[in-house]
Amino acid sequence: MSTFSLEGFDLARFVRDTLAEDLGEGLPGGGRDVTSESVIPAHARFAGVMDSRDAIVVAGLPVAEAFFRALDPDMRIELLVAEGAEVEPGADLMRLEGNARAMLTAERSALNTVQHLSGVATLVREYVRAMDNPACTLLDTRKTIPGLRHLEKYAVRMGGGSNHRMGLWDAAMIKDNHVLVAGSVGEAVRRAVEAGVEEIICEVDRLDQIEPALAAGATRLLLDNMEPDTLREAVGVVARRVPTEASGGINLQTIKAKAATGVDYVSVGRLTQSAPAADIGLDFTPL
Repeated sequence: MSTFSLEGFDLARFVRDTLAEDLGEGLPGGGRDVTSESVIPAHARFAGVMDSRDAIVVAGLPVAEAFFRALDPDMRIELLVAEGAEVEPGADLMRLEGNARAMLTAERSALNTVQHLSGVATLVREYVRAMDNPACTLLDTRKTIPGLRHLEKYAVRMGGGSNHRMGLWDAAMIKDNHVLVAGSVGEAVRRAVEAGVEEIICEVDRLDQIEPALAAGATRLLLDNMEPDTLREAVGVVARRVPTEASGGINLQTIKAKAATGVDYVSVGRLTQSAPAADIGLDFTPL
């Protein structure tokens, strides 16, 4: 049995709420899987195999296991692949044996989760390879699906990336709208410092904003929408006084050149925002 856990993430609640949504709990006529109940005998048993139809990086199998166990605690489940592993098309990922109704009811929730998280992990691995720079760290962003942030950021780590802020609470990130209200980059940073914020990431999109941000106390600079030549110049101005991060306009074609400018980080919103689902299936056999 898996002992999967993530700080700040309630797996049992996620499973409960997801199944409740699919079963229509609280709705007129809801609270049941009408198809399985009407077609499958209550004591019927299935064996099942989850497999990948694509070459993927695997993420989310322990969450899928939790969906099945929520409906059949005695289900026999074997996870065949480690999280973060790369597999070829046709690879078996999980074997199951247990109550047929439970398997069918949990199937879509389990598959949706593994398909999405493996899709994220696979895209992240593509970006890491395209970046081809162990001195630079690939970061995600807060562009996550509501309710799935912890899982999506977990999938980023399984793909070989790292996490930016988890939310609005663990670092200040001063962007153009904050600067607009404060009046200048320096004043916005100064206010965050005065408020006692320890980690202050400041976005700059011009070279002349760098020194005011540093002088005011920024602890990291996000160099926004700069071309490689400008990024390289900005890194030279910063002169390693704080870490630097390239963001904006980064895709599989541009990431290598931008990472090669000397920045410490490259952040890419599409890792979680636009990752395609992995093609993963689940086939059952009556016992």
